[in-house]
Amino acid sequence: MIALQARNAEYSPKRFAAVIMRIREPKTTALVFASGKMVCTGAKSEEHSKLAARKYARIIQKLGYPAKFKDFKIQNMVGSCDVKFPIRLEGLAYSHGAFSNYEPELFPGLIYRMKHPKIVLLIFVSGKIVLTGAKVREEIYTDFENIYPVLTEYRKCQKW
Repeated sequence: MIALQARNAEYSPKRFAAVIMRIREPKTTALVFASGKMVCTGAKSEEHSKLAARKYARIIQKLGYPAKFKDFKIQNMVGSCDVKFPIRLEGLAYSHGAFSNYEPELFPGLIYRMKHPKIVLLIFVSGKIVLTGAKVREEIYTDFENIYPVLTEYRKCQKW
């Protein structure tokens, strides 16, 4: 019913078992499940995530459902950056085999699993990095600070 009554909402049960809702400010997407749970994605900050989740709950309330905003928690934060130098992924994968998985025929990035904090990094030959799995922002910063010296060891030399 939410998908029929709300603007910017869609429901295709054959594709995905949740109502997909979108708002423009903050620009986010919410997945609303039949259980009443909601997942909010795409926010640029913790504050925007909470604000968006409140807005979605309010939209659902206005449609006549007894929605409550409770048990809000951040499950997964994603960060990205560019170290501005190319990286020798083969060498990194060989030396750090216990933490990494690199199969370029399946995926172009090296998957690096940090232990503390427990974050997964996608490292690309271009020097672009995606860090995911953090619960708090500081974990992303800490893991980047930990991996950066390692990445500099595998900096690709420019051939002239």
